[in-house]
This record gives sequence, structure tokens and C-alpha cells, in this order.
Amino acid sequence: MLNRVILIGRLTADPELRYTNTGTPVASFTLAVDRMRTDSHGNRQTDFINIVVWRKQAENVSQYLQKGRLAAVDGRLQIRSYDNREGQKVRVAEVIADSVRFLDRGDNNGNGGTRNNTPQNTSNANSNDHRLSYEDDPFADDDMPEISDDDLPF
Repeated sequence: MLNRVILIGRLTADPELRYTNTGTPVASFTLAVDRMRTDSHGNRQTDFINIVVWRKQAENVSQYLQKGRLAAVDGRLQIRSYDNREGQKVRVAEVIADSVRFLDRGDNNGNGGTRNNTPQNTSNANSNDHRLSYEDDPFADDDMPEISDDDLPF
């Protein structure tokens, strides 16, 4: 059996970092991912997918990613359910990230705004905390237009 999800999209808001009762960091954010096909009016539909990131990777995501940033997520789909305050069962679909890759620099100046946005691979498989410099960024010359907060539909 296989449960693997790979997504590339933009964050709809800054990641939210929390800690469990045992002190384990967990971050969550929503990724806006455009569909490949357009509708009958020529507009692209967008899916808003909830992402959950754990441990050191959660702290890195919280520190280096922000609303509008382009990111790639590799993980697994998880469906969980809970009872809300009205006693109704609610099902939630979310992607539990195994790795998050930062795909852009953050702003037109390359400094990512108010946060320190050094691009890096936060894969769990990379235990030596290797950090990429901008010179190592394979997407540095990709000719993608910068998107400001005003361009985002949310």
C-alpha cells in the first residue's frame, strides 16, 4: 500500500507553531495549490490543503516561511475525526509532512521580510542540518513572477 502526497503551492497565512503537553513542536499551515486544468471561464481552481509539520522541521517552517511563500511538501494524507462542541463528528483531511522545501526567497529584496529566510531543506532524512545558500538554490533563475499579498485571493 502507498500513501504519498507531493504538493507545491503558496502559504495562505503564516504557519502557527504550538507545542504538545510533552514539549514537542508542531506547526500547521494551509497551502494553496492550483489545479492543472481551468474551468469553463478560463480560471484556475485552487485547493486549500492543511499541512501539519512536527519537531525541528516545525520550528524551521515557523521561522522561515510566511504568507505567500512558495513551498513544496512531501508527506502522507491523514484523515482524523473528532466531536465538535455541538457533539457532531467532524472529519478533517490533512497532509502530515515528511519534508518541506522552501522554493522562493520571500520578497523582492531576497531577505524575506521581517524573518530570517535562509532557504533550506528541512527533510527528516537530513540529520546533519545542512543549510542551502542562495547560490545553491536550483530555482534562483526560474523566471517566476513575484507575488505580493495583494495578488493572493485570500
